[in-house]
Amino acid sequence: MSYQDAPADWPAIELREIRVFLTLAQELHFGRTADRLRLSTSHVSQTIRTLEARIGGQLLERSSRHVALTALGERFREQLEPAFAAVQDAVDAAQRDARGLTAQLRLGFTETTEGPVLSRLVRGFQDLHPGCEVTLHEVEAFDPYSRLRRGEVDVLCHYLPVAEADLIAGPELAHYDLVLIVSDGHRLARRPCVSLEDLGEEELARLPSSFPAALHGLIPHFTPAGRPIRATGPVRTMSEILSLVAQGRIVWPAILPTRGLRDDIVAVPFQDLPPVAVALLWPASHTNACVPALAAVAASLTPHGGHPSRRARAQDRPLLTA
Repeated sequence: MSYQDAPADWPAIELREIRVFLTLAQELHFGRTADRLRLSTSHVSQTIRTLEARIGGQLLERSSRHVALTALGERFREQLEPAFAAVQDAVDAAQRDARGLTAQLRLGFTETTEGPVLSRLVRGFQDLHPGCEVTLHEVEAFDPYSRLRRGEVDVLCHYLPVAEADLIAGPELAHYDLVLIVSDGHRLARRPCVSLEDLGEEELARLPSSFPAALHGLIPHFTPAGRPIRATGPVRTMSEILSLVAQGRIVWPAILPTRGLRDDIVAVPFQDLPPVAVALLWPASHTNACVPALAAVAASLTPHGGHPSRRARAQDRPLLTA
């Protein structure tokens, strides 16, 4: 029987009455029970009488020297103990989640979004919520949302825009300038900057279908003059992209890295592409109280409520090929 199906005349037993009964069933002594619960002995006695009246039967045999459970009381105790413990656990867990102080937060990132910005966010969050354990989990760069949707991570550090109805975009953590990475022998390698029009003479890689559709729009399909921007065969990993760039077979829009490019790859700034934002993303149905707490910390670390007014410094930038 579910709680919705309980009859209208079901006895309105209170949790405090059950707590007194279970404690008395352990102690079998009114005085010790009163001491444990910080109640008066008369209050314990009255509570038991009230509970027996609600049940409709005697739960304890008592005299001036002896307290014992009746057969009814023993069966009642056996059935109540696990249920009461479960209720206590549920209440404790709900209170912890509501405070956001003692829980676990699984923070996802790709190999391109891990870096100093993320580290500062985690440190700031842990300083405010030391009881919430943050664990970091790398997700696939070209399939970043799957683990979020499967509940394997609670929140994801990734790029905007996001056009997924089941995902929420939280505060932006940083803005990064785009560069074009080319082989060191490429015709554009010695240029001070490049433009979208230059891509009309080049080829990019084709990303897998698992890569978020909205992010494909960061690079248009046509140059400003209307020339198509061609895409060659599909790639599956970041290493494949870097290898193709180094061979001179493709060029690729990227964020200026901190870890250092390969010796055979050069980064040339774009002069006409806007910066890319990195933000926190989480499922719309998420209930982990640490997620909004993390978002609040993210907003406090960036100007204007989580919308950075400046672009991140070069030393802040993780390697991006997306």
